[in-house]
Amino acid sequence: MKLLRRQFLNLAIGAAVLPMVSRVVYAQSYPLRPVRMIVGYGPGQSIDIVARLIGKWLSERLTQQFIIENRPGAGGNLGAEVAAHSPPDGYTLLVIGANNAINATLYEKLNFNLARDIVPVAGIYRVHQVMVVDPSFPARTVSEFIAYAKANPGKINFASAGNGSVAHVTGELFKMMTGINMQHVTYRAAPQALTDLLGGQVQVMFDNLPTSIEHIKTGRLRALGVSSSTRSDALPNIPTVGETVAGFETSAFAGIGAPRNTPVEIIDRLNSEVNAGLATPELKAFIAKLGATPLSLSPAEFGKFIAGETEKWGKVVKFSGAKPD
Repeated sequence: MKLLRRQFLNLAIGAAVLPMVSRVVYAQSYPLRPVRMIVGYGPGQSIDIVARLIGKWLSERLTQQFIIENRPGAGGNLGAEVAAHSPPDGYTLLVIGANNAINATLYEKLNFNLARDIVPVAGIYRVHQVMVVDPSFPARTVSEFIAYAKANPGKINFASAGNGSVAHVTGELFKMMTGINMQHVTYRAAPQALTDLLGGQVQVMFDNLPTSIEHIKTGRLRALGVSSSTRSDALPNIPTVGETVAGFETSAFAGIGAPRNTPVEIIDRLNSEVNAGLATPELKAFIAKLGATPLSLSPAEFGKFIAGETEKWGKVVKFSGAKPD
């Protein structure tokens, strides 16, 4: 009887351990076929370029193709929806951007829930904004800009690449935290907004730092402040906006997510490989050329980061009453 009981217990333990062993073996052999990485934006944008760089790195490390699949539309929502409804087997990944965090509040009805349906895998990079004005604008500092705006309510136009873009919500956050009144002028894309800023049709823009930096260095634009918590190595003499407006910090970012219920062993392996890539001099240098910094985080840390961005931008969207284009 004791022998039968012992045999039963051994079988029970073996049955419990077997699924765990199977998952580990499955993760170690992953991937067995090409993996698609869905980018919810068109080719050539920074997030697409970096996704291809990470995809190339993963292809080399894991000896299977990581293929970029562009699914632009609805501010990144179309691609996110495809990923959210894909099998949770590690063969479909979503390249997450700041717009996905913004869209969680900007859009009243989505056919997916980012926090519920996409699990965080790894961060890739983070890039901050710079507050730029036409050189003829009377303010030379953030505090002078705020004073001028309060003396001329509603007379300043700020440009963005569209409702819900990072440039838009950054401007709305600035309004919310300073109590000033500016008019939002929306464009179809950031280059068009920047062109009108250079031409004096609008007065200010919260642009991604890499796009404006050469115009700043040549004097075609005046930088008032950067949106990072500390001064930028690229513009060390330009103060942060937060030095005047306490707590002000914004950024665009990119990372990788997967459909919920994707095996944790696969998530952990991908996270390890992505972070290994971000630690290489080659990827560090490439990301630095984009004016960005690597976002090396664990899955839990990246999830916390996304949740914080979603909460912050949710408050700004509600404050501004922004609606999708």
